[in-house]
Amino acid sequence: MSNMEKHLFNLKFAAKDLQRNAKKCDKMEKEEKTKLKKAIQKNNMEGARIHAENSIRQHNQSLNYLRMSSRIDAVAQRVQTAVTMKKVTKDMAGVVKSMDAAMRSMNLEKVTGLMDKFERQFEDLDVQSAQMEDAMSGTTTLNVPTDQVDNLMHQVADEAGLELNMELPQGQTSTIGTPSTASEQQDELSQRLAQLRQM
Repeated sequence: MSNMEKHLFNLKFAAKDLQRNAKKCDKMEKEEKTKLKKAIQKNNMEGARIHAENSIRQHNQSLNYLRMSSRIDAVAQRVQTAVTMKKVTKDMAGVVKSMDAAMRSMNLEKVTGLMDKFERQFEDLDVQSAQMEDAMSGTTTLNVPTDQVDNLMHQVADEAGLELNMELPQGQTSTIGTPSTASEQQDELSQRLAQLRQM
């Protein structure tokens, strides 16, 4: 197993660890809600307020853990793809190594900063790859096809026995994935490529 693969494994493990922490927070949120209910029944409003605050705090912390887990997982997947395609640059490898170390110390602020840096580097790599492979046709790997989203929404609504009204008003059309959006993205990528060449 190469060093990069070890860092990848650690990032994936960290994402799962954050998910476990989120579940713990969910459990504590429910416990606080139960205590809140009991406090209200006993007419202990001060205690009820404390339990309500704790419950909200645990809920927010759970969401924070889930967001960070999702973000780290997405970065790990992109690194996995890059490793497979032999496109990991020296700079990116250094950031992944730093991110791995920061995750072990659970310094979420430092991890967020490193991920921002990593994502910028990956975007620059995407721009260069697009030029070389002519792979940019107005879509990016982050865009999910609208019809897939619509189908999933209808499927979930059907399973739940809900009616889903997704009709657009007369004369109004969806702007997602239209040629104008695609050309704007292409223009932006061309500008970034020009800037990279000047560096």
